[in-house]
Amino acid sequence: MKTIIKEITTSVLATLLFAIVCCGIYPVLIWGASQLLFSHQANGSLIEGSDHKPVGSEWLGQNFTSAKYFQPRPSSAGTGYDAASSGGSNLGPTSKKFINGTTKTIALPGKEAGKYEISDVVDFDGIKLRVLGYCDANNIAYELIQDGKPVDQKTFKNEKGEYDQVKLITAFNDDAKPLTVKPASLIPGDAVTGSASGLDPHISVKNALLQAPRVAKERKISVDVVKAEITNTKVTAGPQFGILGESGVNVLILNLALDKLAAK
Repeated sequence: MKTIIKEITTSVLATLLFAIVCCGIYPVLIWGASQLLFSHQANGSLIEGSDHKPVGSEWLGQNFTSAKYFQPRPSSAGTGYDAASSGGSNLGPTSKKFINGTTKTIALPGKEAGKYEISDVVDFDGIKLRVLGYCDANNIAYELIQDGKPVDQKTFKNEKGEYDQVKLITAFNDDAKPLTVKPASLIPGDAVTGSASGLDPHISVKNALLQAPRVAKERKISVDVVKAEITNTKVTAGPQFGILGESGVNVLILNLALDKLAAK
């Protein structure tokens, strides 16, 4: 009996000791060291705006809707750039869905109560549609090719002059005569593909330079001024350890730098 009590006592004391060390002392030491040695990184690498309020993290990508801002990589994290749902599309480079996109049929509330209208909507946009959208947004010339011949862009536009994305995706998936997009210049892969996390805060230098004329036009400033900000070492980081990967432009830092220029 004494042996059992002794073993129980030893076990309880050991549990308490390890709880204090592992759940108390160790976390406090790590927290204290991180705050002392690299507090900015330990607190999320947060970036403040002109009002000194956090506007994001330098390690998390986020969407920008205004044309005066540089756009990040596409994201499949949740509904897009959702840090609580990090992830990619998990589609391979030869996937028809990944290349051509897909549509789905849904029921939408009709004009009359209790009635619904069947409608086709975009399920997954695909690379071809992203290339077309990127070219349109950045004033890059392109052609729509079908059966080896150029196709009038109006064929796929509605009465408002906007592209009918469902119609485009349907044409992209036409096995007999698939529609393709032929840009006048090469489009960087990161401009139309998402990262594995869906939260990559960087874009390639080539991607940034292709967006520069649009941003300069929207902000009514010189393209050279925008390009100078792109090459700023605070905005663009070189390859990791000098050899791994390529230089990356931090989209959030770049957009904030341009906002500061506008405020001067």
